[in-house]
Amino acid sequence: MSEPISALNYARFDGIARIEDCGLQGMITLRGDLSDKLVTKAVKDATGQKMPGQREAFVDGETGVCWMSPDELLVLVPYAEVEAKLAAMQDALSGVHALAVNVSDARAVFRVSGPTAREVLGKVAPVDFSSDVFQPGQIRRTRLAQVAGAFWMDDKETFRVVCFRSVADYVFKLLKVAAQPGSEVGYY
Repeated sequence: MSEPISALNYARFDGIARIEDCGLQGMITLRGDLSDKLVTKAVKDATGQKMPGQREAFVDGETGVCWMSPDELLVLVPYAEVEAKLAAMQDALSGVHALAVNVSDARAVFRVSGPTAREVLGKVAPVDFSSDVFQPGQIRRTRLAQVAGAFWMDDKETFRVVCFRSVADYVFKLLKVAAQPGSEVGYY
């Protein structure tokens, strides 16, 4: 049996910010009524986190929950635990109009870190990255140049970026170009 590997097998680039493939991440897309008590409990049981509000991301390491739309969450769990967490979530939601699906192998996750991480992402996404507008605990779902993506902050200098695995190489190269030494803009 083949062993799973991340989209770019831990690729890394050091420029004005560090860009790195985060490796395997367990991810469950959960669709349903986010105000339903059983949905809220299933999320809490899987992650230990409360239900996020609009554009919130409650993430601690490999575990957390991110608001993606009014009826969708991205539930993060360790990759090795995703099948067990998904089964428990599906059991807890039986009888509830909801859908929980393992999307771990369909996504790629990158870390953009360093004092100029905001500047690097500001070059590729139409989002206000100023520190008084975008802070840890928030998520944005938008475009990364020509492709869909989402990102949140782990701390004041670290972002995690999620995209479809099929465009992982494009996103890595896009971020790498935006982080080239000497490309500082000094805006953020």
